[in-house]
Amino acid sequence: MHRFFLPPASFQNDEIVFSAETARQVFRVLRLHSGERVVVLDGSGMEYEVNLMDVGASGVTGRIVERRMNRMEPGTHLTLYLCLTQREKFEWMLQKCTEVGASRFVPVVSARSLVQEGRDAEKKHLRWQHIVQEAAEQSGRGLLPTVAEPLKYSSALQDAHASHQVSLFMWEGEKQVMLRDVLQTQALSNPARIAILIGPEGGFTLEEVEMARAAGLLPVSLGKRILRMETAALVAASLVLYLMGDMDSTGL
Repeated sequence: MHRFFLPPASFQNDEIVFSAETARQVFRVLRLHSGERVVVLDGSGMEYEVNLMDVGASGVTGRIVERRMNRMEPGTHLTLYLCLTQREKFEWMLQKCTEVGASRFVPVVSARSLVQEGRDAEKKHLRWQHIVQEAAEQSGRGLLPTVAEPLKYSSALQDAHASHQVSLFMWEGEKQVMLRDVLQTQALSNPARIAILIGPEGGFTLEEVEMARAAGLLPVSLGKRILRMETAALVAASLVLYLMGDMDSTGL
């Protein structure tokens, strides 16, 4: 069944009034009809099986026939701090890492970011959130990951360290400490809050490496080979969730 995240105003007791944008998708793009069923999500972890009632150009309504908790969310809250880069690469990271299970994204302006002007990134924020929503719907997520406003590098370091139990940065200069080593030696609560900082194509400057260390972030290696930025983001997110047991299908 097709899945849709809807705002709180759409839920009116047992009736669902689809937002204008989603109604257009249901009627004009997917060409669904009255009597068909879809899954609607409220963003809190609940999902609702909905029988479509009125489907037309003027709007779409439905009636809830079943309520249940979504069981597809990882227990780990993973935030990815992604240095700004080319549009296609950045959007690809948002999409794929949402599918894997990331909970939050923070765009970062670093010394070697390909995008240096935060205001330009802010204009793209709505598009980024839309990409994340589509990926969350497609992958069966029950919570909608968030995309924060862009932060300068120093502010991103403070945010990562202050709001997470473990904050890491992927650095090709680290030759000894692997991701699994850090996660296995940390006494993480459940649910765990983990932050990962991914550098730009040109890597971190030595000054930025020292800034990250001083802020409390731990340098981690992803292995012998040098990965592209977008590859590193997806591999790091996948490994964290795998090592934390959030890629298991048990109980689904």
